[in-house]
Amino acid sequence: MDMPMARRIEIVNEAARDVASVCCYCGTGCGVRVQVRDGAVVGVRGDESHPANRGRLCSKGLALADTVRRDDARVLSAQWRSARDQPLEDVALAQALDIAADRLADAITRHGPDAVGFYLSGQLLTEDYAVFNKLARALAGTNNIDTNSRLCMSSAVSGYKRTLGADAPPACYEDLELADTVLIAGSNMAYAHPVLFRRLEAARASRPHMKVIVIDPRRTDTAAFADLHLPIAPGSDVALFNAMLHVMLREGLVDEDYIARHTEGFETLRARVQTVTPEAAQRLCGVPAQDIVQAARWFGQAPAALSLYTMGLNQSVAGTDKNAALIHLHLATGQIGRPGAGPFSLTGQPNAMGGREAGGMATLLPGHRDPASATDRAEVARLWGLKRLPDAPGATALDMFDAVLDGRIKVLWIAATNPAQSLPDQARVRAALARAEFVIVQEAFAGTETLAHADLVLPAATWPEKSGTVTNSERRISRVRAAIAPPGDAQPDWRLAQAVAQRLAARIAPAKAALFAYRDESEIFAEHARMTAGRDLDYSTVDYAVLAQHGPQQWPYRAGQGTARLYADGVFPTTSGRARFCDVAWRPTAETVSGDFPLQLTTGRLRDHWHTMARTSLARVLTQHVEEPWVSLHPEDMRRLDLAPGSLARLQSRRGALVLPVQADASLLPGQAFVPMHWGSAFMAGLGVNALTNPAADPISRQPELKFSAVRAERAGLAWQAAAWRQGDAAALRTRLAPWLHRFDYAVVLPVGAGGVRLRLASRVAPEADVLHELADTLDLRRPDVAYDDPARGYLRRVSAGQGTLHAFLLTGDLRAQEPLLAWAAGGEAPASIAALLMGRVAGAVRSRTLCVCNGVSEAAILKGIEGGCDLAGLKDTLGCGTGCGSCVPEIQALMARAPAAPVLA
Repeated sequence: MDMPMARRIEIVNEAARDVASVCCYCGTGCGVRVQVRDGAVVGVRGDESHPANRGRLCSKGLALADTVRRDDARVLSAQWRSARDQPLEDVALAQALDIAADRLADAITRHGPDAVGFYLSGQLLTEDYAVFNKLARALAGTNNIDTNSRLCMSSAVSGYKRTLGADAPPACYEDLELADTVLIAGSNMAYAHPVLFRRLEAARASRPHMKVIVIDPRRTDTAAFADLHLPIAPGSDVALFNAMLHVMLREGLVDEDYIARHTEGFETLRARVQTVTPEAAQRLCGVPAQDIVQAARWFGQAPAALSLYTMGLNQSVAGTDKNAALIHLHLATGQIGRPGAGPFSLTGQPNAMGGREAGGMATLLPGHRDPASATDRAEVARLWGLKRLPDAPGATALDMFDAVLDGRIKVLWIAATNPAQSLPDQARVRAALARAEFVIVQEAFAGTETLAHADLVLPAATWPEKSGTVTNSERRISRVRAAIAPPGDAQPDWRLAQAVAQRLAARIAPAKAALFAYRDESEIFAEHARMTAGRDLDYSTVDYAVLAQHGPQQWPYRAGQGTARLYADGVFPTTSGRARFCDVAWRPTAETVSGDFPLQLTTGRLRDHWHTMARTSLARVLTQHVEEPWVSLHPEDMRRLDLAPGSLARLQSRRGALVLPVQADASLLPGQAFVPMHWGSAFMAGLGVNALTNPAADPISRQPELKFSAVRAERAGLAWQAAAWRQGDAAALRTRLAPWLHRFDYAVVLPVGAGGVRLRLASRVAPEADVLHELADTLDLRRPDVAYDDPARGYLRRVSAGQGTLHAFLLTGDLRAQEPLLAWAAGGEAPASIAALLMGRVAGAVRSRTLCVCNGVSEAAILKGIEGGCDLAGLKDTLGCGTGCGSCVPEIQALMARAPAAPVLA
């Protein structure tokens, strides 16, 4: 008799104290060693044997153990809303699975297969994807299955397929050490892929001749590392790449023999770029013509040229063209298929690659097959033992929500993603969720924005409770291993999908129940791997035993060996066997700046947070570097708009508005604005950052233009403000304080590095006294230890403390004591007189942000060390900063560069 999964995991825990697995964040695919004691994760370190990271982790990976929390941060049981006007209530998991099957069967029976849709995530394991894909296509009978990888990787997929013939990055991580020129386009690697960036730093240190070119509108930490930074106007990448090709042609830097033997379509592109001179590109890109020439020469003259790119190219209405235009530079110079060379797309999510391999997107079938191809559909149907697969095109991510909004899709199943924060144009997304007849949300973390729109919640297991595989950016398949049992009723995603599929089959197609008779993950992987046989990604002979014996493997895997680089023979997976040049020209962004919306807004990642912060917000250490959402503007724009640093501004696009604090950022060009992507309505008033962003999509990849929106900024005019902090469990406190997010023009409830949560509110006028007292009650400050109140003027100043420890404070109307109190909460000294501090008679300490989160080193301590004459090595030795993940090193170097030079002694 088969043992229940949870019990099998417990037995593994009892036998193992150190479990080899993979980090659950970006697509670097770092190996980790999960340290387990008494069934709990007590630590995580890098796996020195894993080829992706060689033991190194970033700040997020190092803090993984802190995110495996008590149960109050998790979805522990199934929940059901019996009617839209009723709250979610706990329900037995078996009953919830029956409800899901009933609602799916009803929609399919009444409206047809395309009345249901599945929206998945690049955080799922390949085995999860495989089961969901079979559930959608083979059982439900629809191609309406897509993933949040549509938001990050689909333009890279389309670019590779359009030029090289297959969705396959041809380079590998070893090429970082072997390249002579590295071109980084639309990627802040230092923040988004820090482990790979550390490898690049080390490579340049050991090979000083290496040239690094960074293309980015902002002067990021990555751009500051470059030998040449090209701060292009957002959306002008195609013009820049075509101008670089123009220079290469003019100066004889292309490989005409390679072009003739291995490519097609070049003459059309050659004619296209004849007029795209560096001077013409300068007018579009805002980059000096001589810098474009220099970039072209460094690339064209390099013995080995490598390009690295991600969202800055992908998240655009011209994302596919941008990818193709960059790949053209490699094809024109023969810089592909050899050490140190190739166009290398860096994946944003841990298993976006594996999801594409398994066919978990509307535009893909398993094994990189095409659902638009009758031949490919027939082949998959045969492998699955079916007569046919559905032929109607499936809805991609944005189109799926449009289909829900207009009533074509009745039942929507969302798994391991948070579209009520992550999709652009949030007003439209939430209108769609409200219109759906039934929304199933499969989730591990409590408090995500999408849960508020669920009719049925299925409790999912998460890292490190799941087993399976993932594929990283260099096509390397690694084993993910469960280290602990999932809490409550939580189950691995594939098991939930399997259980619903078996129930759904009983209702609509009993003979198909056998399609889902998997006993464990290894059987799913074996079936999936067989479907890659003969394909460009062939790893049909890989199984769990191979991965256990030989470690992570790159595909294609043939004759017992993985493949590090593709296309070394110059043969490509196209009909002709040749790579293809495409006739691509610059096109403007979907919307342009105007008098009403004069600023160019872009969004991006922070160093220590990831996606919608469902996991990273649980680690106190990861909240210490940046605590609060903000908008960055150039100092000239701030002066023009009469906005002081720290003041509140209303940011408005054609789709929505948001109030945010402002900070000056000279790394931007005038007319540009930047907002981190991570915060949604779970943390702040309004609909979150993506209330502003643009849903216009690339016509080929269907990826939205999240990287560019036209906005305006103005003073928010919120004269009354409040600040509070409460010690305690951040997850529970966020739940308690969440209703206040809906009562003010500006409101944030944020976990902070000191522990507990911080609340900040603002409105045009002071609230009534009863509202102030209600707020105090919510913070357990009805009877504080110290209080100075004037409710008629909108003032409450209350502190709860004992034995030198701060427990809570609330300041309304007068916030002068906020920073000293937060400094005390963070472990600083208690003020000599709380009363004097609240009355404004003493200034108190000023808090310094934590710059090195790995070792808890503040910016103030680093500045003091610099003033004392320490160089970078001295700071590392004395303070320990920069010796953990190393992500803080660029900021430390920037502080050192700004420090006044020490006097020269005669």
